[in-house]
Amino acid sequence: MALLTWNDKFSVRVQTMDDQHVVLFETLNDLHAAMMKGKAQALTCPLLHKLVDYTRDHFSAEEAMMAAAGYPKLAAHRAKHRELTGQVEQFVTRFERGEIALNVQLLNFLRDWLTNHIQGEDQQYGPWLNERGVR
Repeated sequence: MALLTWNDKFSVRVQTMDDQHVVLFETLNDLHAAMMKGKAQALTCPLLHKLVDYTRDHFSAEEAMMAAAGYPKLAAHRAKHRELTGQVEQFVTRFERGEIALNVQLLNFLRDWLTNHIQGEDQQYGPWLNERGVR
């Protein structure tokens, strides 16, 4: 069973961003599947690095798109991105040191943050970008 399932309620109506959000969903699902199959230790570190790297790239692309369109809430949006990135990077560091393990609570935190962020913050920029010709 997947941790996250993409559907239209998550769409921000900007195809590039929706496509990138799907990749984030898939990566979290891969982490969840590895944990559920008892393969978390072997697969977690590469998957966590993929998640951090892809999230960083996604946030950069999203922020560039908002900046180009003059999105008025960019600074606040960027701050939320930095907060999550910092939290996940701290987790990865602690995981690599053997201080903590991948667990359901972490995956649920990431799932909830991602879905709440997309449905709250990200869906606000969709109409702004659409009005400026970005689809």
